[in-house]
Order: sequence, then C-alpha cells, then structure tokens
Amino acid sequence: MNSGEFEKSKERGILWVFCVMRCFHSVVWIFSLLTHVVDFFSMFIGEHAHNIDPKKRLALPSKFRGELGESVVVTRGLDQCLFVYPMAAWQELAEKLGTMPIGESQTRSFVRLMLAGATDTTMDSQGRVIIPDYLREYAGLEKNVVVAGLFNRLEIWDERKWNGYKEAAEKNTDRIAEELGKLGVY
Repeated sequence: MNSGEFEKSKERGILWVFCVMRCFHSVVWIFSLLTHVVDFFSMFIGEHAHNIDPKKRLALPSKFRGELGESVVVTRGLDQCLFVYPMAAWQELAEKLGTMPIGESQTRSFVRLMLAGATDTTMDSQGRVIIPDYLREYAGLEKNVVVAGLFNRLEIWDERKWNGYKEAAEKNTDRIAEELGKLGVY
C-alpha cells in the first residue's frame, strides 16, 4: 500500500468513525426523547368507579396495572382516602419521610400515619389488591369506591366522599386557581 492509498484509507476510517459517532449520538438522543415520552404517558390520571368485593379485594384500573407493577403499597392518605404507590415511588417517599426531623410532634404524627399505616400487597392475576380492615375503616370504604389517578399515585375514595369532595372543590376553582397562581403553578 503506497502513501496515497494509506491516506485515502485513513480518511475513510476517520469518516467511518465520525458516522458511527453521529449515529450513536442520534440513538442516545432518540432514547432520551422516548424516556421522556414514556414518563409522560406513565403518569396516573383520571377517575374510575370500582367496587370492593366481599373478599375485601379491589380491582385497580387496568390502564394503571402495567405502571404499578405486581406489588404496590397502600397506606393512609389525606382527607380520609387511601394512597396507592408503585414500589419505586413508595421507596422515594419513604426515604424522604425517613429523613424528617423526629423532634417535631407534627412530623412524627405524619410519618407514623404514612409509614405505620402502610401495607405492601401483590396484585392477583385480575389486578386486584386486598384492602385490610384498618385501611377500609380509616377511609370509610364500603362497596362503591373511586380510584383517582394523581400523577405518581392513586387515591382510593369512598364514592360518596369523593363526590362531596369533588363538588366542593369545583365550587372553589377560581379561588384555588388564584392561590396556585401566587405560587407560580397556574
């Protein structure tokens, strides 16, 4: 191979490496974009009417089951509802709660409410979870419930309480929007 052929071969090699790097960069960019798209579509939204069966099981909405995974954590929520977290989201929350100062009584109460009231449960093949008696009593759940998707968690409400809460919130949307506007949210 003479020096001219060597130079052309070298240029082709550099060109090939450049093309490979450019393609790799494109793949990384596309993967990053798809990750954000998946994150956007994997949030929990909407409200769904469901029933608790006589065996204390609740079928979670089918559209959420893939994102929830096989095991979830159910715990006491706020406003007398239950919170349902996928394991990864629960782990993040539990770590934050675990770092809160225990010297403050309100903090201790909230951490106890969330952590001591939690139970991990596995969904059966039909997407049902068992709601323990102490959680059903806390939320006043009977047969008819609403499962509401709220970004990274689900809330389980007694149907009557949900309708009352929603009606009150709908009457105050202007005031709520103004307060959120002050916080830069809306």
